[in-house]
Amino acid sequence: QVQLVESGGGLVQAGGSLRLSCAASGSISSINVMEWYRQTPGKQRDLVAHITSSGSTHYADSLKGRFTISRDNANNTVYLQMKSLKPEDTAVYYCAAVISYNYVRRFWGQGTQVTVSS
Repeated sequence: QVQLVESGGGLVQAGGSLRLSCAASGSISSINVMEWYRQTPGKQRDLVAHITSSGSTHYADSLKGRFTISRDNANNTVYLQMKSLKPEDTAVYYCAAVISYNYVRRFWGQGTQVTVSS
């Protein structure tokens, strides 16, 4: 129902910035929430941020002030602006779309690698 394509990952030095993009297609009008997660090998996949259909946002407490989630409805795209990056931010970052009409469904992007060097 929903397809997600992520881009913008790569290698960046500590203190630098990256902007991740997630383009949605398919049943985009049914999406309730867009999310960013991240995961490193041997670690659980953790929520980074989400933005609702009404525009409200939520961030992991440890990331507030450095990461910003936003959306461009005209292009059906959600962004994650990452600033002041640290080596511990290194992870695969995943975009997700949540549809919760009568039960919750979550659709995942393929993930994009972010590597922060020290």
